[in-house]
Amino acid sequence: QVQLAESGGGVVQAGGSLRLSCAAAGRTFSSATMGWFRQAPGKEREFVATISWSGGSTSYADSVKGRFTISRDNAKNTVYLQMNSLKPEDTAVYYCAAPRSSWYMGPRTAEYAFWGQGTQVTVSS
Repeated sequence: QVQLAESGGGVVQAGGSLRLSCAAAGRTFSSATMGWFRQAPGKEREFVATISWSGGSTSYADSVKGRFTISRDNAKNTVYLQMNSLKPEDTAVYYCAAPRSSWYMGPRTAEYAFWGQGTQVTVSS
């Protein structure tokens, strides 16, 4: 089992920045891929970014590439999502997730078995 808890969401103007955090407990955090997803009202949950267990490999959705950065601190069992140059279309509930297979780094939500409760990010124009 893995317990995940996101924090850091809020309301920000377009062009601003936010940093989300996800604290993990349970399964050995430092040996597993971690991911961020988001879900806007009326839309399906979508992939945002993933990071390998070591932090040496990352993957991003095209819509956030160059603006968002995923990172992790294994000593603190925490994964982060730094979001810069935010746009109104980034408004969503953001979730961190851990895959069923600790090595999986893909975008398929069905491969992620553990989810946090989500944190709301609202970007005003």
